[in-house]
Amino acid sequence: MVITFADKKLEKLINDDKKLLLEYGKPQARTIKKRLQQLKFAATLEEVRYVSGNYHELTNKRKGQWACDLIQPDRLVFTPHEKPIPSNEYGQYIWQKITGVEIIEVINYHKKK
Repeated sequence: MVITFADKKLEKLINDDKKLLLEYGKPQARTIKKRLQQLKFAATLEEVRYVSGNYHELTNKRKGQWACDLIQPDRLVFTPHEKPIPSNEYGQYIWQKITGVEIIEVINYHKKK
């Protein structure tokens, strides 16, 4: 699968092992790299749907985004390259037709404000 990044800062952080380690620590940096490898080696998003990482669609104000688990409570959040996102007549996204993603952020979106 093709992977891009929402901005250059995030891309540099994730692709520089030393910076990633300093920012997130060894366990989280390792998990981020693992999730990116899972995405990279998948032909479509469907191929990671049931592997470790709990890849899932987000809802409400984050509809159209996906996330996968990192070390709790953080998530790796991304969107499909396909615009519009492929969907069926019931509005369900078709994971098999998504062949590229843009990494948006690493975040704990469950955090209370």
